[in-house]
Order: sequence, then structure tokens, then C-alpha cells
Amino acid sequence: MMNEAFESVSILGFRVFSDNLLKIPIQGHQSRVINCSISPNGYGLAVKDPEFKEALKKTDYLVLDGVYFALASICLKGRNIKKNQGPEVFRHFIKRLDKTSGKAFFLGSSEDVLEKIKEKARIEYPSVLVETFSPPFKKEFSREDNREMISKINAFQPNVVFVGMTAPKQEKWSLRNKDELDCNLIISIGNVFDWYAGTQKEINPIWFQLRLAWLIRIFYRPEIFRRNIGNQMLFFWHLILMILKIKKQSTV
Repeated sequence: MMNEAFESVSILGFRVFSDNLLKIPIQGHQSRVINCSISPNGYGLAVKDPEFKEALKKTDYLVLDGVYFALASICLKGRNIKKNQGPEVFRHFIKRLDKTSGKAFFLGSSEDVLEKIKEKARIEYPSVLVETFSPPFKKEFSREDNREMISKINAFQPNVVFVGMTAPKQEKWSLRNKDELDCNLIISIGNVFDWYAGTQKEINPIWFQLRLAWLIRIFYRPEIFRRNIGNQMLFFWHLILMILKIKKQSTV
């Protein structure tokens, strides 16, 4: 993990980025990881999945995705955490690449989604050179799968690799392969691929500002809510136990 100067909050065993995204340089460093994964759901997944937990702990910049994770910091430390959710992170970095004629590689999702991303980016960010690759849809990638993904990325030598494989698969993949990738940043943004491509309805930014994007997601994708409700409840249960001092806080 980089020892750069940026504001962060250490809470529940994770060091969470709490600063302006401009503090994260693009050029000048090799294969640093940004994960938009710390949320009540992400916490619950990490409790159950040690490898995912390790991936989040070793992330160079772990940014707040689920805003209600900040409740833990407010309740236990009296500090809020700056919100930098997936769509905001994506647009921030692709805009910066557009200003510098940079390169962006999109890894994940289907060929159809990736083609829509390329078409839209060509219009909105004409100075960004874009390449994509759709890996096979399987629970675990083979050694050959990983070699092909790494080869495609390194042949392009992007500044930023956007990874959209959903959690916890994307975070684990980024950590396992970061040292093999010839890029500056690896950013896991999951469902942002579908939102940007238009294959799923994008949540209006106002709902993120009101901290109610989670509620809109329930209406758009109720199956995701049902799948994740157990992880979310585990987070709130642990938080209550910590507030009552029945459970000890984890340390970074």
C-alpha cells in the first residue's frame, strides 16, 4: 500500500479514503488499486470471506461506496467519511484521462455492454483511447484466462484499468494480478459498467446526494437487495454491538 498523504479514517479494521479524488495521482506510479467496495454489504462479505477482507485491507485507496458504512465512523469515532461512490469515481478519472489524452481499459461484462461503453466514451470523452475485453463468465478464472486478460491489458498499456466483475470477484482479481499489470491504476467499479452503457437504468445523481441511492437500487434490482440483505444486517448488528461495547472494534 502506498504511503501517500491523504485523509483517511481507520474504522472496523479498514483504512478508508476520505479525501478529494484529485489527491490520487494517475501517472507516476505502477498498478495501484482503488476499490469502491466499502459498504454495509462489503463489510458483511468481508466478515465471511477472508480473501475478500484481505483484498480490501491491501487496497491502496479504499473509497466509501455504501454511505451508511460511514455510520460506524460517526458513531464510534465522531468522524464522517467523504463519499466517493462508484459512478463518481468513474467519471472523475475518465474526465482526467480526457484532459491528458490518456488510455482506459474496461475489463469485464459482456461484449455488448463493452461495445456500448466504447461508443458512448467516444462521444463524451473523445480524447480518451479506449480498449476492452470480456472475460469468460465463470466463478473462478483458470490460469489461461488470467494470462489472456493480463496480456490484453499489457499490450494496450493503459493508464487506468476499470474492472467490472462485481464484488468480491473484482477485488480479489485486482489484488492477485496487480503486480503483473502494466498500468497506473486499477479501479473496481462493478455495476457502473451497465449504468454507463445504458443496459441498466442509471440512478440520478440527486439520489446519491440525498444518500438514498440504495433505496432506488431496491426498486431497480430487488433481487440484488434480497441477495445482500444478510450481509447488510450483519454490519448493522456488529455496529450495535460495538456501540454497546459488547463487541470489540477491529483494528487496521
